[in-house]
Amino acid sequence: MISRHTLQRTIDTELRIDAFKDYTVNGLQVEGRETVGRIMTGVTACQALLDEAVEWGADALLVHHGYFWKNEPVSVTGMKRKRFATLLKHDLNLLAYHLPLDAHAALGNNACLGRRLGLEVERCLDGELGQGLLWMGSPDEAIDSRALAARVESALGRRPTLIEGHQRELGKIAWCTGGAQDMLPLAAEAGADAFISGEISERTTHMAREMGVTYIAAGHHATERDGIRALGEWLVERLGVEHQFVDIDNPA
Repeated sequence: MISRHTLQRTIDTELRIDAFKDYTVNGLQVEGRETVGRIMTGVTACQALLDEAVEWGADALLVHHGYFWKNEPVSVTGMKRKRFATLLKHDLNLLAYHLPLDAHAALGNNACLGRRLGLEVERCLDGELGQGLLWMGSPDEAIDSRALAARVESALGRRPTLIEGHQRELGKIAWCTGGAQDMLPLAAEAGADAFISGEISERTTHMAREMGVTYIAAGHHATERDGIRALGEWLVERLGVEHQFVDIDNPA
């Protein structure tokens, strides 16, 4: 068993949360019991994940998508009331890490996605590696757009949306997990032949075609499962806690 304070301090320090200007609260969002032995991780603090944490007897729930988003209604009613009631009734700590988890050089969503897809990281296009969100690298073998899409499908277990911006071999591939489709122009300016993210908007198709960059929308949820799980596994090694990752299916 460790203290709640030790858990939060350990993660806050490792993910360097003070280095990020985010639009949510990183760290402890809902205070529960003072000691922690069991940690459940998952992508989003939805009701289904809260119920799983309660059933397993978790002391803390650690997620990528928590609560208190900018411009979110502040009233605790309806769905939000039920979620908070579950946390408070069962004295369950909720910790959430958004951009700091996306960016971490080893445990982050981008790092995990790069490894899963066999991409060799070369640099970060919007900041220092470990603090920036848009990564650039090279594939481990010669590959074209359709072969890359097939690799993404095999790695993530979800068929991606493929917009072929050209027919050439892919030399440079950029990626940013989640809802980063509007980073496409920055990737194109940096010389990326392909850009992978989670979501796609109507405008993204036209941008990719006109900029001559292949775009792959691999799923917001699917591209952000690995970081939070990696963080949980790291905590097992670092603090000796029990850990369980639960994937609440989400096609988005």
